[in-house]
Amino acid sequence: METDSLLDDIQDINLSYLLLTQRMISEDRTTALFRLKMDDEMADLIASLSIKQLTQLARTNQLLCRLCYDEPEQLRKLTHNQREQGLGQTHAALLMASAHNECPSVSSN
Repeated sequence: METDSLLDDIQDINLSYLLLTQRMISEDRTTALFRLKMDDEMADLIASLSIKQLTQLARTNQLLCRLCYDEPEQLRKLTHNQREQGLGQTHAALLMASAHNECPSVSSN
């Protein structure tokens, strides 16, 4: 069924996201907190989870991550940017850094 396939894809993305989050936290915590827009307490919790706990958390029908762009104009600026490639990446980083800190990377569902 198509719904089953979609659910499997969501669960795969969730597990990949959680594993990437753990790796980012362990390799460069400061940068991870900034990029993931999470606080120390959440980072500590995610870093402490076992693979079994990560798998359980990933097995939901909701995505655990979401876009950090609340306004369509932010995406337009990134996708319709006529700047040189090197400057475009810098521009994207600035836009992402200016995104609201209220963007949750992991939902509480």
